[in-house]
Amino acid sequence: MDIKIKESGDVTIIDFIGRLDTATSPAAESEINKILERGCNRVLINLKGLEWVSSSGLRVLLVTAKKLSVIKGKLRICEPNEVVNEILEISGFSSILNVRVSAAEALSELQF
Repeated sequence: MDIKIKESGDVTIIDFIGRLDTATSPAAESEINKILERGCNRVLINLKGLEWVSSSGLRVLLVTAKKLSVIKGKLRICEPNEVVNEILEISGFSSILNVRVSAAEALSELQF
């Protein structure tokens, strides 16, 4: 899996590309932790390039949401493809996490 990180104002945008599963979740969590340790409290995770997410990948998303909640931060997730969106729906994560159809919509909710 590739992880691309960029900034848009005070929002950190993380693009996951490939598969977020047991093998790649530790690296994803490590990258997210580095971002949070820098003091970032507004995070947008773009799933446009994500082909698959397993239960360990879902855990990374949930843990990130909880960490941001503790520090009064915000997380938005956007652009899941049909397969990933179905996984989010079936697992119930779409009702727990703030998932948006477009990156523009998600970004506008995070910016001041």
